Amino acid sequence: MSRRPGRPSRPWETFAVVIVKPLSWLLVKKDWRRGELLPRTGGIIIATNHLSWADPVLLSHFLYNNGRWPTILAKAALFRVPLLKVAVRALQAIPVSRGTSEAARSLEISEQRLRAGGAILFYPEGTVTRDPALWPMVGKTGVARLALETGTPVIPVAHWGAHELLPYGQKKPRLLPRKTFSVRVGPPVDLSKYEGQPLRGSVLREATADIMAAITVQLAEIRGEKAPETPYDPAGR
Repeated sequence: MSRRPGRPSRPWETFAVVIVKPLSWLLVKKDWRRGELLPRTGGIIIATNHLSWADPVLLSHFLYNNGRWPTILAKAALFRVPLLKVAVRALQAIPVSRGTSEAARSLEISEQRLRAGGAILFYPEGTVTRDPALWPMVGKTGVARLALETGTPVIPVAHWGAHELLPYGQKKPRLLPRKTFSVRVGPPVDLSKYEGQPLRGSVLREATADIMAAITVQLAEIRGEKAPETPYDPAGR
C-alpha cells in the first residue's frame, strides 16, 4: 500500500512519533477539544495561530492523535543546518524562503500535496504574533489563495499554552510548573461567497480576514476573553 501524500517513510515516521509523543506528554498537560471536526481523509488546510517555536511540535502531536499527519512549512534556513536538514527533509517539511524569488515555490508544493490529499499546517500570520496581548494578527493572503484555487477546506485551529512553555525568542523552556496546552478546532471556514471571483487583492484580503476571524473565535473560547474588534496589523505600526 502506498503512503499518504506528505508522509515520510515509515522508519522516519516511527522515529518522529517515538520522540515527539513522549516529549509532548512529559512537557505539557492536554486540554484538547473537538478533534473530531478534523476530516480524516482528503486534502485539508489547518490554519492556526502562532505563539512559540514549541507550538508546531505540540500541534503535530494533537493532529497525529486525531488521524492526520501534518505537513509543516519550515524556514528554508533549517534545511541548511547540519543534521537538522536531514530530519526536516525526511519528514517532508516544505521549505519557505521568505522575501526571495523562491517564496512562491512553497505554495506550489503545498498545492500539489493538497490535491493529493495531504494535510498542511499553515500559520497565516507568517510569523509568531506581535500583538502585545497575543491575539492573532492580520494574516497574509497565501492561505486564502491556496484554498480558493484548490477548493480545499480550511479548518481553523487555535491553541494556547505553548508560549508559557517556551516564550518566543527564548531557547530555554520553562518546565515548572507544568503548563497546559489547549487546542480548539472549529468548523470549516465558509469561503463560498468568494467562489468564482477573481483572486485579486480585495477578495484575498477579505477571505484571509474570515480565516483569521475563525481562528480568533476558537482562541477567545480557550482564553475566556473577548478578542479585539480589530486585529493587530504590524504593517500599520
